[in-house]
Amino acid sequence: MAEYSKHPDTLWAPWRLSYIKGNVETGTLPEPDAWRSGADKGCFLCRAAALSKNHDHDLGVLERTSQSLVILNRYPYTNGHLLIAPLQHQATLLEIDAPALLDLQQLLAVWCQRLTKAIEAQGFNIGLNLGQVAGAGVPGHLHWHLVPRWPGDVNFMTSVAGVRVLPQALDDLWDQLRACL
Repeated sequence: MAEYSKHPDTLWAPWRLSYIKGNVETGTLPEPDAWRSGADKGCFLCRAAALSKNHDHDLGVLERTSQSLVILNRYPYTNGHLLIAPLQHQATLLEIDAPALLDLQQLLAVWCQRLTKAIEAQGFNIGLNLGQVAGAGVPGHLHWHLVPRWPGDVNFMTSVAGVRVLPQALDDLWDQLRACL
């Protein structure tokens, strides 16, 4: 423990190592009984779509509809960063049928309201990265990023040290946001 006091400018974030290494984390989750048609078994969004609601907390799934799911981003830009994705493994907007696209857009609107109420978000960035060259970390499974914002949330840590500080554990956030349903 004395080692920490020698390096006061270090923020430890061990949960990010698997992301940096590109490892897919499935932990102790069972294999789904049945995968959706067209699913990629290495895709965490496809796994979430295929597993039952009994695993929602472990997966970070906040809500499911017949077309889509809302899931906590395990590597968030800010507190409350969500991913909103179709259940189907689809890479482009043209692959998504109109009912699914409408469902996705309605979830974006509803979760903006819920995040405003639950964590007092005062604005949002909503983004969609189409293709790996555009920054898509999961290029085969389209998903929107819903990123809550607050005045001054780009604090001195980001400016000076290139570090983001997130004030809440994902498990606590999951409980807080599930209470909105």
